[in-house]
Amino acid sequence: MAQLFAALPGNDLPRVPNLNVCPTDPVHVVTAQGGRSLSAMRWGFLPAWYTAPNAGPLLINARAETIATKPAFRDACRARRCLIPASAFYEWTGEKGRKQPWRIARADGAPLAFGGIWQRWGPEGLPTCAIVTCAANEVMARLHHRMPVIVEPNDWPLWLGEAGHGAATLMRAAAEDALVFEEGGPGQAPSNAQIV
Repeated sequence: MAQLFAALPGNDLPRVPNLNVCPTDPVHVVTAQGGRSLSAMRWGFLPAWYTAPNAGPLLINARAETIATKPAFRDACRARRCLIPASAFYEWTGEKGRKQPWRIARADGAPLAFGGIWQRWGPEGLPTCAIVTCAANEVMARLHHRMPVIVEPNDWPLWLGEAGHGAATLMRAAAEDALVFEEGGPGQAPSNAQIV
């Protein structure tokens, strides 16, 4: 990951592979504050006014449509954007108690780079992050009405603030053919069923 993102790796990186990353777990994050770095952050953004990590809602996602105006996110949206690498993500469909997981990955097999925001929280400066989401493209909408913002490699400098302003233009759904969908949960062999 350090080579892929041309980032200096930290010493506290989460173990990989982790096939079931959950909210509040540490995740890999690429930032560009004085040079690119790869470090660990808590998945669950903590606004400055939270008096404890559980003092308000768990903010794992930030909606692209309101990120620039929501008090919790607006400063981070302008000054603290990050990339959150992943090999895939999961959505579940079906009725409660009978939900089916779908593994969603890039069609070209490359890692995903979710657009994210980050900030440090509390007196010890706990690093926290959230994934930016947008309305789903047509294919993804068959599973869920939202999807993560996926930043293409050519756009990483713009998202990270290295290439000036204009990152808001990147808060859009991935191309219809950018992702592949397979039935099967973390640790399961996929059934190769595809969303068509």
